[in-house]
Amino acid sequence: MSKVLFEITEDNLETGMRGYPVGYCPTSFVDAEKGLFYCDRTIAECASWNPKKVIHLLYHGKEGGDEEVGRFYQELTDRAVCHPEVIAHIEKLPREGHPMKLFAAALLILGMYEKTGDYREDCLRVIAKLPHLVAACINHHAGWGKTPAPDLSMGYMTAFTHMVNLPGQKGNGLEEAFRLFNILHYDHGGGNLSTFVGKAVASGLEDLFGSLSAAMCALAGPRHGSANQVTLEFVQQALDEVGEKATEADVEKLIRSRLANKQLLFGFGHAVLRVEDPRATVQYDFVTKNYPDHPLVKIALLLRAAGPKVLLENPKITNPYPNVDAISGSLLTAAGFGYPEYFTLLFGLSRSLGIAIQTVYERMEARAGKGTPIVRPKYLYRPRLSQ
Repeated sequence: MSKVLFEITEDNLETGMRGYPVGYCPTSFVDAEKGLFYCDRTIAECASWNPKKVIHLLYHGKEGGDEEVGRFYQELTDRAVCHPEVIAHIEKLPREGHPMKLFAAALLILGMYEKTGDYREDCLRVIAKLPHLVAACINHHAGWGKTPAPDLSMGYMTAFTHMVNLPGQKGNGLEEAFRLFNILHYDHGGGNLSTFVGKAVASGLEDLFGSLSAAMCALAGPRHGSANQVTLEFVQQALDEVGEKATEADVEKLIRSRLANKQLLFGFGHAVLRVEDPRATVQYDFVTKNYPDHPLVKIALLLRAAGPKVLLENPKITNPYPNVDAISGSLLTAAGFGYPEYFTLLFGLSRSLGIAIQTVYERMEARAGKGTPIVRPKYLYRPRLSQ
């Protein structure tokens, strides 16, 4: 008999399928005590690598030597430039609305010009072209002018930083901040909303570009990808209320006041983790080293110290510790990218990579190469309750 992995009762209905085992994820997993792993490597270790080495790990499922990684990265470099008509069409799209809408449309346009129908080849194309595509979306939406042609030989996120026409002089730490943010958000298991949606759409044999577009629509929602933007707004509100010279006691008082008034405390808690998110820890270390005097960083560090202490007083809270969103917005702002409306787009630039690789597995490798069948969960009929 097959092993029972999960028993579904009526209490599990209409709960977002939280925790339901539905398949295998070959790229990453989250341990409740140790945090996120890319394959068999901790996220803290991967955060010290350059992007091409991490991308190779996720794509091939193993760490590559310098020569092997170099050959793989050359494949990406050769595919890095989007078709000129793709960029031209992006520059004709309306600037109104959230930039994630622009990105979702851009992925569909990219597929019209770049699709081969081979999920592996299309995956390589997506990974290679994401920096160019996202930079073009940001530049167009912000009105920052034409996007320079990509040169991935500079480095994956170096090229992206070069293509974003940020007003004024780019700070010395911006490229490193982008690199760190990018690596930390590549993948997060197989069941988060955007990843699941992308793979579910692909299960109907939609091409990779359409599947990723659907995934990015899922990521755009305030319950998912825009959490770092919302958390930055919370940190800014805290700064406005307690001031730059606040102490931990001041911030603790603020937290207690918010909780007493039934207000949310953003940037804390995680569905799986029972410790501080190691992705947050890596970022805290980075800002402490590079931007210790930035007002937002100072408040974020005080929230890190005071938040868990207060939240631990509530026995119903299983994880009172900071998550990845607690500090990422403050990090990007301190590094010189103070444009919260594009934070989710940076998330999408990163997460699209992991979703694409997982989609290749489900379409071409799962079930001894047959691929997973179309996603078709069952819903039980129940008449509506009387109004």
